[in-house]
Amino acid sequence: MDSECTHVRINKKLVKDEKIKIEPINILFKVFNANGTKNGEVMRFAPLKVEVNRHKKRINAAVIDLNGIDMFLEYD
Repeated sequence: MDSECTHVRINKKLVKDEKIKIEPINILFKVFNANGTKNGEVMRFAPLKVEVNRHKKRINAAVIDLNGIDMFLEYD
């Protein structure tokens, strides 16, 4: 499935529940759903370390309401 997600996003409820460290973002940007409707603006990000099959990467996940989904990963 192609979610058309162009940035890593993390649910603000998960950030709050798990007490994940967040930082303010320097340049605000608007977020749109796959159907084109506006979801909101990103004002904070969560710097994360992700490991999958021994591959480690640092990512900055935009904090936004994802309606019950924990996280979206970007595509390239």
